[in-house]
Amino acid sequence: MTGGTGGTGGTGGTDGTDGTDGTGGTDGTDGTGGTDGTDGTGAVLPCNGHVELCARPLDQVALPSTHNSHSALDEGFSQVNANHQKGVAQQLEDGVRGLLLDIYLEDGETVLCHGACFLGSTPHAEVLSVLASFMEEHPREVLAIIYQDDVDPALVEADFIAAGLDELVWSWDGGEMPTLGEMIDAGTRLVVTAEAEGPPPAWYHHAWDLFWDTPYSFDSADDFTCELNRGAVDNPLYLVNHWVNSAIDLPSKSNAQEVNAFDVLYGRISGCRDEQGQMPTMVAVDFYEEGDLFAAVDALNGL
Repeated sequence: MTGGTGGTGGTGGTDGTDGTDGTGGTDGTDGTGGTDGTDGTGAVLPCNGHVELCARPLDQVALPSTHNSHSALDEGFSQVNANHQKGVAQQLEDGVRGLLLDIYLEDGETVLCHGACFLGSTPHAEVLSVLASFMEEHPREVLAIIYQDDVDPALVEADFIAAGLDELVWSWDGGEMPTLGEMIDAGTRLVVTAEAEGPPPAWYHHAWDLFWDTPYSFDSADDFTCELNRGAVDNPLYLVNHWVNSAIDLPSKSNAQEVNAFDVLYGRISGCRDEQGQMPTMVAVDFYEEGDLFAAVDALNGL
C-alpha cells in the first residue's frame, strides 16, 4: 500500500508493512538506499513503495493526492475553509504523493491560501522546505504538484532554488513518459505544473499542456463524471477531482467520509480509467484522513 494504514492517516511506513515505526524510507530500506535501483546486496529497491511500479511509465501510475493540500486545521486554517485535518508534512508521511496548492503574493511573500488569506495561510517556502526534507529522506519517491497560481513564475522558481528543489524537478520534452525508475535514477522525481502560467523555467509546466482533468464541482456522489474539464484528452497525465462540497460550497468532512469510502472512490477512479482508456495520474480528495484513499489507489495500481 502507498499509505501507512490506508484511509486512516496511520503512522506505519509507506513500504506496506506495519512492522516499522514509520521513520524508515519508503524504498523498503532505512532511507539510505541508493538511487540506482538496487541496495548494497544487489536487491531491487521499490519505487513509491513497490518494486512493481519501477518499470511503469509515469502515465501508468496513480498517485494518492490531496486537494488544497496546505489548507489544514492543524496548520491554523479555519473550520470554514480547511480541506484536511493534517498538514503537508503528515500527509507525505502517510503516503500522499500529489499536492494541489494555491499560491498567492501577500505583503511581498509567496503564501499558500484557500480563498481569503485571512482565513489561513502558510508561507510557500515553509511547505517547500518540508517537501525538500521529505524527498531527501525518501530518495525513491516520485511526487507531483499542481499549482493554482496567482504569482510570477520567477517567484516560484526562487522559492524552489532556495529549498534546493530545483535539483529534483523533471522537465517534459514532449516525448514518451519516463518510468518511475528512470525518474528516480535521473534524480528528477518532482513533477511541477501550474494552471495559469508556464515555462520558463522548463520544469514549470503549464498544467493543461501536460494534464487534463475532470470537473470538480458536484452536488453529490451521484453527479460524479469522468469527462473532460480542462486540458485535452490526449495529454499524457490525468487528474481526477474527487470531492463534494457542502450546500454552501465549502469543504465537507461528512461528504468526504461518504465519497472517500472504498466502494465509491475505487468505483469512480476505475470507471474513469475504463471509460477514458487512461490511468488517472493524480486522485485528489478532501479530508484524505477519512475513507480509503490509499487502499483505492493501491487497487487501481493493481497492488
